[in-house]
Amino acid sequence: MALILSAACLGAGSSWATGSAGASASANAGSAATSNSASEQDSPTLRKIRDTGLIVLGFRVASAPFSYLDAKLRPQGYSIDLCQQVIAALKKRLDMPELEVKLLPVSSATRMPLVGNGSVDLECGVTTNTSERQKTQAFSLTTFVAESRLLSKRVAEVRTLEDLRGKAVASTIATTSIQFLHLANQAHKLDLRILVGLDDRDAFRLLQTDRAAAYAMDDVLLRMLLLTAPNPSEFVISDEAYSVEPYAIGLPRDDAVYKALVDGVIAGLYQRGEIQAIYKKWFLSPIPPRGINLQLAMSEAFKKVIAKPTDSPDPAHYR
Repeated sequence: MALILSAACLGAGSSWATGSAGASASANAGSAATSNSASEQDSPTLRKIRDTGLIVLGFRVASAPFSYLDAKLRPQGYSIDLCQQVIAALKKRLDMPELEVKLLPVSSATRMPLVGNGSVDLECGVTTNTSERQKTQAFSLTTFVAESRLLSKRVAEVRTLEDLRGKAVASTIATTSIQFLHLANQAHKLDLRILVGLDDRDAFRLLQTDRAAAYAMDDVLLRMLLLTAPNPSEFVISDEAYSVEPYAIGLPRDDAVYKALVDGVIAGLYQRGEIQAIYKKWFLSPIPPRGINLQLAMSEAFKKVIAKPTDSPDPAHYR
């Protein structure tokens, strides 16, 4: 398979393939899901992919275990595995076995604009589906369900938002956690100083260096940060969750045919039980490059999604 690398950070001569286990089965499922739907001509995204001979995959460089770089600077992770299945289905749907994949690094700040303006066809990272975001892009079926919590130093005894009254709290730019902090600050008159990190590690450093009393972010990402920190026992994640975060693959807006293909692949993984192995690989097993094991059992909310797939942005749907 040909490959176009879009950033020097990936390294000249690097390779990346979509032929992971189960791809053929998912390709069949994706093809079947769209075989009776509107034609390719009704999908601007599929037309563009055929005309250009490539698909643009947006990925995160440091959002383990969802999307991050391996030792050879190739994207890997849970979201990447799901998108590999989608690409296999696209190859079959379009009868383009040599379809090229352009890998485009995105950040919290750039991911949605790049999907919204058509630069990215599949955003395979760690993005929450919300009603507000649906104004500029579409989302696949839900692929994971997280919850937003607070990370703080154990000695600080910060366990709730009320404990942060008058203090500094950090989060990552262009995330739902930042939005939540602003809303909570206004609603409860907490007098918070909200500090913004350029990425998760940058925001975590604000807590590590005592510039912030807490770091607000999705629990799964907080767990991953702690496992890679030099002194994880010094920190604690709040028991209280402040929001539900349904993750999904980002898609171009107003393209029902393309969304149906992507959703068909994901639904097929759920229906055939293949999602269990993918989940185990990234959340219940040692992952590269350091062999870290999140030991994160599948949540009841995500089990419900697998049993009855949904693309709802409504947090209440997952409670």
